[in-house]
Amino acid sequence: MSGVRVLVGTKKGAFILSADGSRDKWDVAGPFFGGWSVYHMKGSPVDPNRIYASQCSDWFGQVIQRSSDGGKTWEQPGGEPAPEFTGTPVGASNKFVYEGNPGTHMWYDGTPHAWEFKRVWHLEPSLTDPDTVYAGVEDAAIFKTTDGGVSWKELPGLRDQRGSEWQPGAGGMGLHTILLDPTNPDRIYVAISAAGAFRTDDGGNTWKPINRGLRSKYLPDPNAEIGYCVHRLALHPSRPEVLFMQLHWNVMRTDNAGELWTNISGNLPTDFGFPIEVHAHEPDTVYVVPIKSDSEHYVHDGKLRVYRSRTGGNDWEALTNGLPQRDCYVNILRDAMATDSLDQCGIYFGTTGGQVYLSPDGGDNWKAIVRDLPSVLSVEVQTLS
Repeated sequence: MSGVRVLVGTKKGAFILSADGSRDKWDVAGPFFGGWSVYHMKGSPVDPNRIYASQCSDWFGQVIQRSSDGGKTWEQPGGEPAPEFTGTPVGASNKFVYEGNPGTHMWYDGTPHAWEFKRVWHLEPSLTDPDTVYAGVEDAAIFKTTDGGVSWKELPGLRDQRGSEWQPGAGGMGLHTILLDPTNPDRIYVAISAAGAFRTDDGGNTWKPINRGLRSKYLPDPNAEIGYCVHRLALHPSRPEVLFMQLHWNVMRTDNAGELWTNISGNLPTDFGFPIEVHAHEPDTVYVVPIKSDSEHYVHDGKLRVYRSRTGGNDWEALTNGLPQRDCYVNILRDAMATDSLDQCGIYFGTTGGQVYLSPDGGDNWKAIVRDLPSVLSVEVQTLS
């Protein structure tokens, strides 16, 4: 019988929630790596037993964990996606000033800042090989391993896109989204706060900014190529040239692989939020969770509402059945929403209040499948046959 495994990263460890195909009763395993922030966990789409996790601590640094038995046991492969570039170390050993492009970052106050490896925000396993994984890190860069995490190499062409001019968002300058095109193994999309979205068509050797149509009140040039605070990207594998974006203030769509974006915020109550996700079987059905503003990171009017568009944007409906509709002030972070691929698609999201919610019917009805976890940083789902 089919089933699901929900991988939950929190500020104080990782949890694995398991159920059969009915999704009625859930087993909770964890915490794994208790006390550590687990920024992201994700399973291989070709090996259901292989899972990768980003374990991070401000005190003890960054660790990549790997499981080969569905999360029952874990090991550290031995390598971390840390820099191996020509440069001069400054201060701590993981800070470097580079001799050429991309050089140092210039913060908002105009002072230079060396590129610093802080943490892994996102892990994206290959669609074809369980030992190949991409990692998005802070400060923003993308790395790749082909040996299950034993060794990592940067795809340095990304930071050739004026990386010295990138600026951090409020949460840091992280590369937080990596999307792989299932129809083209050389095409990858990434998003960075607050640099924008980028695409490679040659496996990561060269990249181009794909931000035309985006707007930011902080950029004096309305046609600027970089500098946009992209919160999340999503696509449906059957139509990978169509992408949806939760931007800092708007929900956007492109129909041509990022060459031009249009605003599809429509009738949403606010245009600020973090996650965006696409239904597993309906490429025009999109989900977002608006929150009040960029200074008030909680849901609007104290009501936890997921919004769904069945038309690919502009027309949105509030989904509330089973969700708290008063005195609720949680947030849903960018990597904290996911779907399963069962016949009746399940939608999942986790909150900063420690709840993980499921809608087993595409958003019509919701229930909390676990409560009182630490603040949820990420949610991913493995559909098991």
